[in-house]
Amino acid sequence: MRKYIAEMIGTFVLVFFGVGSAVLAGAGVGIADPITITGISLAFGISVVAMAYSIGQISGAHLNPAVSMGALVAGRITPVDFVGYAIFQIIGAIIAAAAIYFIATNNAGGYDASALGMGQNGWGAGYGGEFFMMSAFVFEVIATAIFLVVILGVTADKSSAVMAGLVIGLTLTMIHLVGITITGTSVNPARSIGPALFVGGTALSQLWLFIVAPLIGGAIGGLLHRARVTGTGE
Repeated sequence: MRKYIAEMIGTFVLVFFGVGSAVLAGAGVGIADPITITGISLAFGISVVAMAYSIGQISGAHLNPAVSMGALVAGRITPVDFVGYAIFQIIGAIIAAAAIYFIATNNAGGYDASALGMGQNGWGAGYGGEFFMMSAFVFEVIATAIFLVVILGVTADKSSAVMAGLVIGLTLTMIHLVGITITGTSVNPARSIGPALFVGGTALSQLWLFIVAPLIGGAIGGLLHRARVTGTGE
């Protein structure tokens, strides 16, 4: 249970500060200088760095069912651990979204989550750059696969553990810089589930893509890592 609880706490931190940066420091709350795409991207990336160095030795700091899927395919964890990780990651994300919702709605200016959103992922008319569903799906698969190749590569036995957390965080920042206008950037089913539950409507109807695509991308990343390891004789 220790590693599952670590995953719950780590995912809470990722969602609270990543999604929270968009909701609590974004344009919706009416502050004079709202956080930008760059700021939101850094919030996600720095959150991962912080958790990688604080709970990485306990659970590996997956913070993401897609990362756990890649680790499963790569042979790093068992099916039982994958299920346990995913459940507690989702719980952490939901608690974080609830905390963000509570803070945002206890505001003198008011905050309508259904109108202003909760940092939920999406696609199509009225969302971000209004990309079509296939663009969203392809981006999420590719970005998650690349993310897993990096994670599994820098955490391999012969890699430098000291730099791993920083590299992973910077990679997530890079992914967000491109992906926020496409899908809001998921690459993480737990991160998508939490906010969608509090927004409802379109966010819930589109949620399937942000579960399926990252899990496919995670599996591809795991397969690519296994192929690399096999090919180099490691």
